[in-house]
Amino acid sequence: MSRVRVPLSTSSPRRPLLLSPWKRWMLILTIPTVGVVVMFVAFQRSLIYHPFVEKTLPTKLAELPTGRAHDVVSKTEDGLDLRGWLILAKGHVAETDQELEAKLAEGRPVVLYFGGNAANRRYRTLEVAVLADAGADVLIFDYRGYGDNLGEPTEAGLARDARAAWRFATETKKIESRRIVLFGESLGGGVAVGLASELSQKKDPPAGVILRSTFNSLTDAGAYHFPWLPVRWLLFDRFSSEQRIRDVTCPLLQFHGRRDTIIPLQLGKKLFAAAPEKSASGIAKQFVELPKADHNDVMESSGTDVSRAVRNFLPVVVPR
Repeated sequence: MSRVRVPLSTSSPRRPLLLSPWKRWMLILTIPTVGVVVMFVAFQRSLIYHPFVEKTLPTKLAELPTGRAHDVVSKTEDGLDLRGWLILAKGHVAETDQELEAKLAEGRPVVLYFGGNAANRRYRTLEVAVLADAGADVLIFDYRGYGDNLGEPTEAGLARDARAAWRFATETKKIESRRIVLFGESLGGGVAVGLASELSQKKDPPAGVILRSTFNSLTDAGAYHFPWLPVRWLLFDRFSSEQRIRDVTCPLLQFHGRRDTIIPLQLGKKLFAAAPEKSASGIAKQFVELPKADHNDVMESSGTDVSRAVRNFLPVVVPR
């Protein structure tokens, strides 16, 4: 039997794949960038929402005389209990539930307060005091995941929380919508504008909207802080107030600090420019620029200006 010879390969050995210098630099630059983008997508909500969680928030933390602050609870459409405070206007107290109901029925403005992206209701006492000193009762609920509330904050979740606060005021406490003013601080401005837009489209608008240090959209605010990231493509929660405020038919009062380093003044002005010039009742929108104010020191630096404007605004939108 003859042997069969297997021919040996005469091809040259395979060379390792080599990248040109510019491709190597592209790879070096691309890998970290992709990693940062992936991290941003995964953890973006932890960059947006900064709740201060506490086991309980007793009304004594409101630092008000006995009978001014009362515990309240509203129920969201997805089954969460949201805890908050009902704070009576300066000079008014109630010791019992019956007295509280009677006080609420006296016809004063009632402000629904929507806070910013950090902390909880105990850190809003200065602004609540301005509203209460101006003659308004104030309802302030913490969002889901904030304060002593369960849940995880998202744009959709905060919209549900805002609707729950509105239902509590109008259905549980029987307060007429024509007496309710929405107040939105920073991120809460996006919440307040969203609720006001929904209610206006249902032909049941609030009496007015007050906005403090808020943005035209969270995407624009994010792009300002992260110009090297494709924020407009990646952001889940957008709070598109610039589009939503076009449908708001109630009077508008807006504040913004000239020195704001968190939400630049120009973003607040873009939102204001998008709002209707006048409300359905013919009241012109108002923008108050605060020359000394940054983002988190508005009451400390410009409390007098804010108080004056609020005191002028409330009697116009909720006449007695």
